[in-house]
Amino acid sequence: MSKFKTWTEFEKELNFTKEDDAEIELERQIIEATIEARKKAQLTQQELSELTGIVQSSIAKIETFKRAPRCSTLMRLLRPLGYTLKVVPLEKK
Repeated sequence: MSKFKTWTEFEKELNFTKEDDAEIELERQIIEATIEARKKAQLTQQELSELTGIVQSSIAKIETFKRAPRCSTLMRLLRPLGYTLKVVPLEKK
């Protein structure tokens, strides 16, 4: 028997709820949209750093999903790219 766990075994131990999964997915989508906006603006992480005052290493950690950004950080990242955050109703299933 292996002392290592499979991802599926480990994931079951985390005991995420459907709400947890939805929150994680939403965060992933927001970060991916932020990366896409930066690339569409043809800016490097360093250039975005200079525009926002957020250090490049922090931007890299956000973009590689190693750090969850605060709302204020997202707004600072998005503003020079011509974007903002908006609260919208959930789609009804």
